[in-house]
Amino acid sequence: MKTLLRLSACSILALSLPATALAQEDEKSGEIIVTGEGLQPALSTIVYSSTTIEREAIVSTGSGRLEDVLSNVAGFQQFRRSDSRSSNPTAQGVTLRALGGNATSRALVLLDGVPIADPFFGYIPLSAIAPETLSSIRVTRGGGSGPFGAGALAGTIELESAGPQVLGRAAASLLINDREETEASAAITQDLGAGFAVVSGRWDRGQGFFTAPQEQRVPASARAAFDSWQVGLRAVAPITPDIELHARASAFSDDRTLRFEGADSNHQGQDASLRVVGRGDWAFDALAYVQARNFNNIIISSTRFVPVLDQRDTPSTGLGAKFELRPPVAEGHELRIGADYRRADGELQEDAFSAFTGSLRESRRAGGVNTNLGLFVEDDWSIGPLVLNGGLRADYTQIEDGFFRAFNPAGAVVSESLAPDRSDWAVSWRFGGSIAAARGLDVRAAAYTGMRLPTLNELYRPFVVFPVVTQANAALENERLEGFELGFDWSLSRDVFVSLTAFDNRVKNAIANVTLEPNLRQRQNLPAIDAKGIEAGLAAKFGSVSFDASLAYTDATIDGEGASIALDGNRPPQTPKFSASATLGWEPAEGVRLSGTLRHVSAQFEDDQETDVLPAATTLNLFVQARVTDEISLVARAENLFDETIVTRNSGGAIDLGVPRTMWLGVRLDL
Repeated sequence: MKTLLRLSACSILALSLPATALAQEDEKSGEIIVTGEGLQPALSTIVYSSTTIEREAIVSTGSGRLEDVLSNVAGFQQFRRSDSRSSNPTAQGVTLRALGGNATSRALVLLDGVPIADPFFGYIPLSAIAPETLSSIRVTRGGGSGPFGAGALAGTIELESAGPQVLGRAAASLLINDREETEASAAITQDLGAGFAVVSGRWDRGQGFFTAPQEQRVPASARAAFDSWQVGLRAVAPITPDIELHARASAFSDDRTLRFEGADSNHQGQDASLRVVGRGDWAFDALAYVQARNFNNIIISSTRFVPVLDQRDTPSTGLGAKFELRPPVAEGHELRIGADYRRADGELQEDAFSAFTGSLRESRRAGGVNTNLGLFVEDDWSIGPLVLNGGLRADYTQIEDGFFRAFNPAGAVVSESLAPDRSDWAVSWRFGGSIAAARGLDVRAAAYTGMRLPTLNELYRPFVVFPVVTQANAALENERLEGFELGFDWSLSRDVFVSLTAFDNRVKNAIANVTLEPNLRQRQNLPAIDAKGIEAGLAAKFGSVSFDASLAYTDATIDGEGASIALDGNRPPQTPKFSASATLGWEPAEGVRLSGTLRHVSAQFEDDQETDVLPAATTLNLFVQARVTDEISLVARAENLFDETIVTRNSGGAIDLGVPRTMWLGVRLDL
């Protein structure tokens, strides 16, 4: 396994040398080399706490899931511990630095520069991203100020797709586990003149496992069955020697069952984007995208085990665009200016039924439109061993056409709520510096602010995890982040890197599910969530052996006052104090790779009352790949090898569990 972390300015600059040399050779030969990548990462990457996950680590996990890959990053957290096979899709919000949440992402996730969060819910469609199609992942913690920075409250996760130089002519794999579940994936590349195209797909299906403990199962208890697929087409072509056109289209569908027979959910989507990247003296990146998504879900009574709520449709559409320009300016400066736009509209359509008669009680519709226009400017200034970064961003946000209506079985309106339209301007900034204090040692400091607009889901959609009802809140205000950090990146040698960051972040108007009564919650703005902590990383390579580790310790508390004074000092729900991950890899021969990942997550609370605890969990995952021929390899994987009990939900003693010990065996083809 190659180094997981890139921690110093020297190593980042070194990464750019091959591309520079290739471009020079290209000019001499007259050939056009198409990379399919965006613009080179800005120098400011070294100013903030940043981690890069390389491809070998991405494709060498025990589960083969994207969330498993990201869990090796210090401070990464999903709303719940369950993965994207056994959770409700709407719980797949991701964040960094233990800032808590209510299943909406506080971290911005980009795929080739395109935001991929669901337009209505704000969750990340993790099952729609096949890790084997990625070349690298870069995670930057702290408030963002550049393109789409309004969503980067806790940080940014950038996923970069792999091209023919990584995938080869074709790659495919087929695995089966001890529950007779299967995972199949394939990618085919084709040259298109000087450009290329990649067609990829993946299909995961299985009966799943019982999420309910043995002693809590009833005749209606069901396995967490899953059946998901995704396909994608990506094409890259040169327009001129310095300008590339990138086009992408993808579709996915994911069916799951949660807890009881008939408690089925589906989320699906179709995405498309066009991107033009210019690498000349006036470098630029222009992007436009569209998302079409839908979600449906059936809620089953936990006492009578019959459908009580059919969230039959939640169609939503996301539209967005970005333009970034990097003009040539004074020596030592890298200036970036631009604008971005996002629009999300969606509508909930659901029917509520009587648990006793099965008859329709009420039909509901709710939705609205959110838009965000951002203007940004950033500058990196290199002064000998010192790199300074400063960024300013202004966001104009609009929340419009919000409504909630309930109808009786005859179709008459029984209640209606129309939310007033509102708009606002918000200014965010970030500033930081990094200095090469000694050979291989970079010391950095940064301060930043950020903003996140509440999602349509938070504003207008109530939901039920029976018997707990959570109400929406159309009056929610934008979240605001203030934070600073201090850290260092130290290259002890060519193959040993250490990183340490201390941070203090505060989210004002933090949106959370606040308990009003034992079975009633509402989304509300808390005065603030404070998170102070330390993140550390270690990456080392000694010949054929590699070791990558990370840990995060966070003291996160709710700052309560007024109506939320009772929560003052409580830890945010679903937020552990400590998490750590360590991966040991060994490549004894060409085509042979063995790795094991030991991961620990400390105890956390189910909700804001700190009554129900999710105990700490320590898991071990294994991965083995051995080449049989030049093109065929055998693959074996193990998830949760020691069969640790992973509690993912605890509602008054009603427990849900995460993945048990699971063994995989399969074959991989690389042409």
